[in-house]
Amino acid sequence: MNFSNSEIGDNLVEVKLQGRLDIQGADAIDMPFTSITATRKAGVLVNMSGVEFIASIGIRMLLSNAKALAKRGGKMVLFKPVPLVKDVLVTSGVDNLIPITDDYDGAVADLKKALAT
Repeated sequence: MNFSNSEIGDNLVEVKLQGRLDIQGADAIDMPFTSITATRKAGVLVNMSGVEFIASIGIRMLLSNAKALAKRGGKMVLFKPVPLVKDVLVTSGVDNLIPITDDYDGAVADLKKALAT
């Protein structure tokens, strides 16, 4: 699993994930992902378009970081997961806790709005 991050605005960050979010992938990025996503009040867009597989450990990583981020007044949005990964996220109910979207501009606007309140 690989990831990169970039600032896309004031207190807005995009994290791009690529690879498999299985036990090895989640273990490889857990600490740096948490450091970027859950340690400050921010809007975090997680670009999932390069994630080809997600296991329960990957779901757990996303949920725990989204919850920690929310406690700091931030918000996470999952952007453009591939159909297989999106099906897993929806079936497991992740979309009820973390918004999933294919609209980049809409996601950024939603994050800005969430941070303004």
